[in-house]
Amino acid sequence: MNAVNYIMFQIFPYVALAVFAIGCWARFDHGAYTWRSGSSQLLSSRWMRLGSNAFHIGVLAILGGHLVGLLTPHSVYEHFMTSGQKQLLAMVVGGLFGLLCLVGMSLLLVRRIANARIRATGSGRDLAVLVLLFAQLLLGLGSIVVSAGHMDGSQMVKLGEWAQHIVTLRGGAADYVADAHWIYKAHVTLGLTLILITPFTRLVHVWSIPLGYVVRPYQIVRRRTAPLDYSSRR
Repeated sequence: MNAVNYIMFQIFPYVALAVFAIGCWARFDHGAYTWRSGSSQLLSSRWMRLGSNAFHIGVLAILGGHLVGLLTPHSVYEHFMTSGQKQLLAMVVGGLFGLLCLVGMSLLLVRRIANARIRATGSGRDLAVLVLLFAQLLLGLGSIVVSAGHMDGSQMVKLGEWAQHIVTLRGGAADYVADAHWIYKAHVTLGLTLILITPFTRLVHVWSIPLGYVVRPYQIVRRRTAPLDYSSRR
């Protein structure tokens, strides 16, 4: 078990990050035309806006919360917030945005499975990504339930230490999650797996922040008019 724990939480993170960085660079360099979100809105707009907006707002908030929560050292926030209070804040905010993301993800998943046109033009890879994201979201929400059983914040501190050791290239990271509940380990492992497969899926569009849309000029779209019938004037 110690060997498996070391491989999964000390070595695998670097493998996933290396494949993510090199794979994204290689795909952008050699397959720039495949670098897209693969939107299916033209095929059907039903549930698209609601599902997509709910999912993206939820997932961006969750990712931001994870980065700040895991990578902020305990010594930074201990002067104004205890680890237990930080855990409670993470549970409430993460739970709210997690539920919002779950609603959006459910709509997008049902839409892709139930709509014949989208199902026919989509790929198994796209569906697999949605399923993995859905499973990761359920694990995250499930971890909130587990966290409610120990509100001292100790497990959150350990997970933060694990992430900070990985980012700073220090050894001993796996020791911080050795005795963690299986749902935390599954959540971390699936998260690393999603990072690993990102260069080979439509998830690469996470890099493409459309800031240009904010400053670009408005597009003028005119309704197409019917041609004049000159025969009626004779």
